[in-house]
Amino acid sequence: MRGVWTALITPFNSSNELDLPAFRKILKDQRDAGVAGVVPCGTTGETPALSVAEKKTLIRVTLEEMKGSGVGVMAGTGSNSTAETIEFSKWASDQGVDSILVVTPYYNKPSQAGLEAHFRAVTESVNCDVVLYNVPGRTGVSLNVDTIVRLASLPKIRAIKEATGNVAFTCEIIDQLNVHRETLTVLSGDDATFLPMLSVGAQGVISVSSNLFPRAMVAIQKAAEQGNLTEAMRLHKHFYPLFRDLFVESNPVPIKEAMAHAGFCGNSVRAPLAPLSEASQKKLDASLKQCGVVSGRPL
Repeated sequence: MRGVWTALITPFNSSNELDLPAFRKILKDQRDAGVAGVVPCGTTGETPALSVAEKKTLIRVTLEEMKGSGVGVMAGTGSNSTAETIEFSKWASDQGVDSILVVTPYYNKPSQAGLEAHFRAVTESVNCDVVLYNVPGRTGVSLNVDTIVRLASLPKIRAIKEATGNVAFTCEIIDQLNVHRETLTVLSGDDATFLPMLSVGAQGVISVSSNLFPRAMVAIQKAAEQGNLTEAMRLHKHFYPLFRDLFVESNPVPIKEAMAHAGFCGNSVRAPLAPLSEASQKKLDASLKQCGVVSGRPL
């Protein structure tokens, strides 16, 4: 479960339908780059704007493209309905995904007891690994450390995507897991905190930026694991402007613009997301140039 996992974008064609040839192109590049895994149907994949049929198509295509490659497939299956999450998670598990990524239920604002019951129910319904997804900036609710430790005792819960952006919170999670002798892989959910979180005990990242430069993200992971902190820091500093500006507006609007710049797909997003503003486009263009992303050329 460690390493670089790419939170895949969902390309659309000029008719605003799934662009599966572009999606396959992205998957091939990810496979060739040596990422640990890919995540279809996460936040970066615009799942709130996808139909169930479209999500199933994306997961099936991902499994098809990654079959026999050693690249893991982690399907985003979470919603703010426990019953719907269970239904979709069971379907994905039956298709043969390696794991499912389950976000804390959004909008409902459940208590810690409600969150724990939600994850336990989903976990009991599947035959694959489960990854907790903690992103309070989008959901309005956060798992606390005690709840995370209790959920870590469940054999199928193998990792957490920790996207608070708070390295101190990560330290507390890891400390309490050690205290209670529980094992849970912590993955950074923010590219800018990827290297800082590795330095305190995280073991990888679920990344937006690795859509665009998966090889560099894999190189950061390898350098850190080999104790070559000088190289890891060099890469982090070089790509930091994009870690920052790929979030200059709501994800995935900037990364789609960047992927279009690199020649992977169009830049279309679905409503209610809107195209990148002119001011944000200028910021992103400057960062792409600074980081050496050449128009029409993948990194």
